Amino acid sequence: MNKAELIEAIANDLGVTKKLAGDFVDAFIYEVTKALKKGHEVRLVGFGTFKVVKRKARTGVNPQTGQKMRIPARKVPKFVPGKELKKAV
Repeated sequence: MNKAELIEAIANDLGVTKKLAGDFVDAFIYEVTKALKKGHEVRLVGFGTFKVVKRKARTGVNPQTGQKMRIPARKVPKFVPGKELKKAV
C-alpha cells in the first residue's frame, strides 16, 4: 500500500474527502518526524513505537572497488511493532 492508497482507504473508512484524509496523513507524518527530530519516541499502544537509535561507526567495503572505508556513527529512525500488530500479521 502506498500513500495514495492509504489516503483513499482512510477517506472511505471515515466517510470524508480524500483531501481531508490526505491532510490527516500529512499531519501525522509531520508530527512523527518533528518528535523524532527532537529525540522523542512516538508510542502508539497496540500499533508500535517510532524512535531514534544510534548506529555505531564501523568499517565497510565499497562494493565497486573492494576498498575498505569508514562508515561514521549516525542516528536513524526505527519502528518497533506492538504486540497487537505482531499478532494481527
